[in-house]
Amino acid sequence: MAWPESRVLSPGEVPEEIEKPREEEWAENLNVHLVCPECKEFPPNLVEEAAAGDTICASCGLVLSARIVDTRSEWRTFSNDDQGNDDPSRVGDAANPLLNGSQLQTSIAFGDGSARSRELHRAQNKVTHDKTTKSLLAAYKQIGAYCDASHLPHTVSDTAKQFYKLAEESRVLKGKSQEAIIASCIFVSCRQNGVPRTFKEVMSLTKVPKKEIGRTFKLLEKFLQQHSKATPTSVQGGVIVQNAKYTATNATKAHELCRRYCNHLGLDNATTIVAQEMADQMVAKGFLDGRSPISVAGVAIYMASHAMGNPKSPKEISVAANVSDGTIRSAYKYVLGDRGRIVDAEWLAGKGGDIAKLPSA
Repeated sequence: MAWPESRVLSPGEVPEEIEKPREEEWAENLNVHLVCPECKEFPPNLVEEAAAGDTICASCGLVLSARIVDTRSEWRTFSNDDQGNDDPSRVGDAANPLLNGSQLQTSIAFGDGSARSRELHRAQNKVTHDKTTKSLLAAYKQIGAYCDASHLPHTVSDTAKQFYKLAEESRVLKGKSQEAIIASCIFVSCRQNGVPRTFKEVMSLTKVPKKEIGRTFKLLEKFLQQHSKATPTSVQGGVIVQNAKYTATNATKAHELCRRYCNHLGLDNATTIVAQEMADQMVAKGFLDGRSPISVAGVAIYMASHAMGNPKSPKEISVAANVSDGTIRSAYKYVLGDRGRIVDAEWLAGKGGDIAKLPSA
């Protein structure tokens, strides 16, 4: 029997089997379980919600983990696989209903900057260039900018874009300027979404003359009423909803403006309710017939603020309502003698107000 040769190690030398320890392969620890801390069931009754990326306990509904990665494979749709409009593909963005065409295109990069790359890039741009889509995008951008500047909700912006697209496709407003069409779309959209604006406010926002907005608005509203009977569409919450009829709107009422103006002036909810009631009574009893809703709302806020013990001057109200303070003073003098008929004294006292606090002039 031959023994292996032994070698004497020099000082500081480490044996090979000690110098290079063997690395163990990674393995998942199957003894670790995700258990609901509320139910403490074993085995745990867990559900993976791929849409939200959460792991949820099916027994109590507690979210145990978030942002899980969906490891399932993506579907691929071929030409003969799409039967009955059932496309299971989850790849790519959804089509924008506010634009025309299939919205699928191929872009060719500029490349290395050679003459052939430039010519190919220029030729591809000429083929795919769509003037209609470009003009629509420019109009949508301008509508969004106006709505953001006026602090209007996104539903107003989306509805205005839909109205603009319908008007452009039908050519019903042919000959009108793009600015006038955009202004009328925003005006109609505000009324449809319950946030009415006056012609004066839209005029100051878009710089379009009041008469031009009025003419375009009448044509647009007439077209939308006819179009909604045939193929009704509207936009609600950023989503186009079918079978939603267009509702014809009336002139902006004074009580609709009172809440917004009172909010700008920092008045409380009780004062706002009193101002709205006064505005309704003035219109119902014909005290300020022939005057604009802005003037009626300004007078109602002036009277309500004094009656509720938080007086606002005509100058302050004129800034919020965009009406001259002289108009508010003259209208107030006109209704001062009938102040007892505008609002019930007992009802006003229940709100914490007193009609005797109104100024004499």
